[in-house]
Amino acid sequence: MMNGLIEHLALGFSVSFTLQNLLLCLIGCLTGTLIGVLPGIGPLATIAILLPLTYNAEPVGSLIMLAGIYYGAQYGGSTTAILVNMPGEASSVVTALDGHAMAREGRAGKALGISAIGSFIAGTFGTLVIAGLAMPLATVALSFTAGNYFGLMVLGLTLAIVLAGGSLLKAVCMLLIGVVMALVGADPLTAQARLTFGSPVLYDGFDMGIVAMGLFGITEILRNLELREGRPVVRTKVGQLCPNLHDMRQSAGSIARGSVVGSILGILPGNGVILAPFASYAMEKRLASDPSRFGKGAIQGVAGPESANNSAAQSAFIPLLTLGLPATATMALLGGAMTLHGVSPSPQVIERHPELFWGMVTSMWIGNLMLVIINLPLIGIWVRLLRVPYRLLFPTIVLVCCIGIFSLASRPSDVIQMGIFGVAGYILVKLRLEPTPLLLGLVLGRLLENNLRRGLVLSRGDLFTFISEPLTLVLLLFAVVVFLSAALPQFAQRRELLVADD
Repeated sequence: MMNGLIEHLALGFSVSFTLQNLLLCLIGCLTGTLIGVLPGIGPLATIAILLPLTYNAEPVGSLIMLAGIYYGAQYGGSTTAILVNMPGEASSVVTALDGHAMAREGRAGKALGISAIGSFIAGTFGTLVIAGLAMPLATVALSFTAGNYFGLMVLGLTLAIVLAGGSLLKAVCMLLIGVVMALVGADPLTAQARLTFGSPVLYDGFDMGIVAMGLFGITEILRNLELREGRPVVRTKVGQLCPNLHDMRQSAGSIARGSVVGSILGILPGNGVILAPFASYAMEKRLASDPSRFGKGAIQGVAGPESANNSAAQSAFIPLLTLGLPATATMALLGGAMTLHGVSPSPQVIERHPELFWGMVTSMWIGNLMLVIINLPLIGIWVRLLRVPYRLLFPTIVLVCCIGIFSLASRPSDVIQMGIFGVAGYILVKLRLEPTPLLLGLVLGRLLENNLRRGLVLSRGDLFTFISEPLTLVLLLFAVVVFLSAALPQFAQRRELLVADD
């Protein structure tokens, strides 16, 4: 088994070490760091905006770049969290607690240094977890029946609701809207139009790229236009970037624990990636000999959450690449990008497209190394970008969105749809309706329908087949237990605090 893993990693490095893929990885990492530094844009909106630009590129290079944007944003978000107490990403909120306190004490350089080191170690660990678990999970998944997949999709949708944050009822409503949207268009078996209201535009269904670009890209622009132009600037010296031996000893355990916690929680659908740094911070504070130090500049409060943050970003790829089940809305977008390039996210990816799978896995380690090398020297440049007025950024972003969408099929209706979803997303945000479950419902709804109908065809319409298989029954029962548990008042109060958009 070890020899096989080494051979697969060798194949991956041969793919990712080509000049084109190295350049695309670098572009993705730089772009991800940039949007992580600039609060309010986020990797989800950025990937949605840049998705049309990759349609005519090679699948491996496109996915390497998009993946680089995703985990690169985790690095960038910590920079402004530490220096100006402005987390660029929701997952960097915890880093700001002790990171900015260290900056006020004149130890900003050490906070940035330990953040970069911890992120690289955790990212490397997360990549090894993907490489080690991918083939066993894919082998197990290949034996899944249609009923097993149906149960898995139901569980994934349930976890997406529970971990979405905010009101449980609102999350359910958004998910159901997404599932209904997945049914719009031609029936996959009979080709009859469904829920199109006679419009030929909807015959092919809702394009996930258009929906995502409107709900997240355009909506984020509209939200940011409400914010004041004033942005804080760094008023303290960065200082020495390299942590000393004492700092490394204090942080070693935190980095190790954060890497493990992040790798586990990153697999969970919904907010697993965002929950990871919170869980790591709580663990470090509980294990610390002096918990009162946390919030006042404890280096463990930076090392642990940042490690969990980045290892979770890597392990979030596991369910997508091995089961075809996106754990987050960003993973759903990456899955959509794979589909657009003719690669269906499923257990067959490793077998049918080994160069794509192992090329992506090895590029993650290369990307993490690039991020360490390029981020620390460029801190001054990233901070200066905070001074750029947003009124100069948003027209360029809108123009890129419109050109990208129109260039796909030269249809003005696509641009109009994007604008409609942008306005709809803005209204949903104002009503405190999180759009992430809608996107997951749109993606998983199609898979749910396909497996439901496939199971019914194979069983000749017998619904009993979905509870006669032990694994399917266990998955469905677990989904029911999780949902009912989330409805308990004690759990509901905690969920209200876990709204990712805030």
